[in-house]
Amino acid sequence: MEKPEIKIGSGYDVHRLVSGRKLVIGGVDIDFERGLEGHSDADVLIHAVCDAILGAAGLGDIGEHFADTDPEYKGISSMILLEKCGALLEKQGYEVSNMDCIVFAQVPKISPYKKKMEDNIAGSLNMDAVLVNVKATTTEKLGFIGKEQGIAAQCTLLVKADRRKI
Repeated sequence: MEKPEIKIGSGYDVHRLVSGRKLVIGGVDIDFERGLEGHSDADVLIHAVCDAILGAAGLGDIGEHFADTDPEYKGISSMILLEKCGALLEKQGYEVSNMDCIVFAQVPKISPYKKKMEDNIAGSLNMDAVLVNVKATTTEKLGFIGKEQGIAAQCTLLVKADRRKI
């Protein structure tokens, strides 16, 4: 069977807000009194993007590649994981065409950081930042996000066959 010209990937991640951690979302350090709990830097947006990339490539999920029990990834910047996922995608003969992401957070306000997040993601994947869209929303005080207990992110992306690699 010939390699599909385009494929879609979807990713989702969620982390609990805790004291004593730095808050990093989309590779941006955000000044806030709590951060996200996790083995790595717990960058919820980048984890969703990684899962979307891996899904589009048919390569499983982020936990299969970067286990939260592996000391190599303890405290690692998720931007490094994103670069690794981009390289795995490229090895499969694909490149990201575009992506649309959502950060679900009651606090803090994400809007001031969206452009920098887009630039960070695009830079890590060697793509134009206009092809990366980051949106932010609250849950209107509903659920664990609305109660300010955690932050979630979702990413949908399209990958296309890189004809230079075929």
